Amino acid sequence: MKEKFSIITSTCVPLPMENVDTDQIIPARFLKATSREGFGENLFRDWRYDKDGNPIKDFVLNDPTYSGCVLVAGKNFGSGSSREHAAWAIADYGFRVVVSSFFADIHKNNELNNFVLPVVVTEQFLAELFDSIAQNPQTEVKVDLPEQTITNLSTGKSEKFEINPYKKHCLMNGLDDIEFLLSKKNDIEAWESNK
Repeated sequence: MKEKFSIITSTCVPLPMENVDTDQIIPARFLKATSREGFGENLFRDWRYDKDGNPIKDFVLNDPTYSGCVLVAGKNFGSGSSREHAAWAIADYGFRVVVSSFFADIHKNNELNNFVLPVVVTEQFLAELFDSIAQNPQTEVKVDLPEQTITNLSTGKSEKFEINPYKKHCLMNGLDDIEFLLSKKNDIEAWESNK
């Protein structure tokens, strides 16, 4: 079982770039591993490090001004190939929530399957959140999964977000797909015996 997801209040890491694809999230040369661990160190690898492996100072993940378990990304996040490793890298780095005005469908589902909550907001809410973080890097958001709301705590503005009810149940109970099925074992056996 994974950590149950309910309400998260956190500062944010801003990535105000549009059309970030899965190859930028985790470059193809790092896809050889089959276990989910260790991908976080190569999240946004080609933006975080130069060719010699030195951190690029002005990339946001190398900037100690920003921290938190919420990544705020520009429109169209996770486009490109369907590689699940991109979601592995985001989760392994420590992000629990990614906020954007649009996600590629496959990547959105991969995030949910890896206990990362993709929160879709309007472009206006996203722009205001980027502004709040730029003005004050300590800006926090409150992500309330039970109520399906996200609130910019520096402005008090809130928006509702959509989530598949089954995935919401799994996140709130710390269950992956197999654990969910196992939790229904008695119900399945009872139904089978009544056939």
